Amino acid sequence: MEIKFHGAAREVTGSCFELSLSGRRILVDCGMYQGASNRSRPFPFNPPDIETVFLTHAHIDHSGMVPRLVREGFRGKIVATTATADLCEIMLLDSAHIQEKDAEWMTRKNLRAGRAETVEPLYTADDVEKALDLFEKKFYGKTETLFPGFKYRFTDAGHILGSASIEISYRDGSEKTIVFSGDIGKKGNPIVQDPDHRAKADFVVMESTYGNRRHKSLEESVAELAEAVRSTFSRGGNVLIPSFAVGRTQDILYTLNKLVREKRLKPIDVYVDSPLAEEATKIYIAHPEYFDEEALKLFRRADGGSLKLHFTKSAQESQRINSIRSGAIIIAGSGMCEGGRIRHHLKHNLWRPECSIVFVGFQARGTLGRKIVDREKTVHLLGETVAVKARIHTIGGFSAHGDQPELMEWLGIFRNHPEVFIVHGEENTALDFEKVVKEQLGLVTHVPCRGEIFQI
Repeated sequence: MEIKFHGAAREVTGSCFELSLSGRRILVDCGMYQGASNRSRPFPFNPPDIETVFLTHAHIDHSGMVPRLVREGFRGKIVATTATADLCEIMLLDSAHIQEKDAEWMTRKNLRAGRAETVEPLYTADDVEKALDLFEKKFYGKTETLFPGFKYRFTDAGHILGSASIEISYRDGSEKTIVFSGDIGKKGNPIVQDPDHRAKADFVVMESTYGNRRHKSLEESVAELAEAVRSTFSRGGNVLIPSFAVGRTQDILYTLNKLVREKRLKPIDVYVDSPLAEEATKIYIAHPEYFDEEALKLFRRADGGSLKLHFTKSAQESQRINSIRSGAIIIAGSGMCEGGRIRHHLKHNLWRPECSIVFVGFQARGTLGRKIVDREKTVHLLGETVAVKARIHTIGGFSAHGDQPELMEWLGIFRNHPEVFIVHGEENTALDFEKVVKEQLGLVTHVPCRGEIFQI
């Protein structure tokens, strides 16, 4: 077996790994880069040669290039859990809409500059529809055969609804097992169950997003969020929460709802300014089989929600939110502020000292979110220079990723001594995590570079 690292190698996004066995070629994830100009570069392989794509979960940095793969000739199977497949339908269609709009904007820009150069989108809604026809939905825990000598099984990664680690057993002389961690959730994440996997593998490809950090406890983070809301409202401002539509938004709504039920916050107006988040929330509710016990109890209560929750659909509804000067929590995408409606709300609130921006997820290098977290004095937003004067809160305990101790606990479950490939982390983070893995577990480790190939 040969493994090639096409993405998420010494970087956080663009997850894509290729396996080659007996002339057959398989991808694990086919993700898009966030905050990078290289997302449109050619695939480093011929898409029609790929037989199967396994998806660990629906986030765009793991699934977002699948429609382009189809656009360029892929006609194989796309294998994912039931919830991942359902979430991919809405997320990839939303992504296609963004690609089409961006291409239209760039084409108009070229025309204004006197260049008759038409910009093609990375993919279209038609490409997404063709991709959706190729999905095969699977459940956790069931061992399946892809072809003779190649079996696989999904286990719960505890990251978002339907997220999975993938265990692959293959025969290459002798039988070997390789485990792809996907994104490993932290224990006690709202709604979804804790991560789970088998205790034996020969090789492990694992993420390291927070491989050199420790999160605050969830209860500390909940208390910090409640205090940020109370203090912001007392100053006469709004709370903005940049959040990915799938996973983080549902967790934050669950937490705010619980805070109000417990009377730690007064009933509050929460504006979810994302049609995609509304659709994703419906899919979450439709898949209670993935919930943990606490979430099941809360969702089954008959007394209704405690939040004054407002979902916005149209651009006009979104614009009306900007007339609200205080007392609102505004949740909008994207989570790293690289696009979406959050940029408009930042334009209206980021310069106001009475407001707060609450980051509840990782901010990759080069993104607008990272610049705000790093307290740059001004940022460029929608053609304007905007001062960063709002209070900035970074609450790591809401991350859907495990921190260093939780990643070490996940890796330490393996009873034997697997060879470990550390991916999906900024270079310094991945190297720091490698050092800890070697010191504490004594494992053979690699931090692959993009394009690097290993025989396993």
